[in-house]
Amino acid sequence: MFGISTSELLIVLLVALLVFGSKQLPQIARTLGKAWRDFQKASKSAQDEMRKMIEDDHDELRG
Repeated sequence: MFGISTSELLIVLLVALLVFGSKQLPQIARTLGKAWRDFQKASKSAQDEMRKMIEDDHDELRG
């Protein structure tokens, strides 16, 4: 997962817990999860649009 080992991930989570506290951590995780989903959706939309543009150009060149 992103080149991060399990031990490194645990250390990051522990530091986040110490910095933000146990009450804010779930809200932060939800916000990050939503941002990640929105990013993936926008990325897929851009890829689909580019693919359609390429196919349209290809069809136009073929006649």
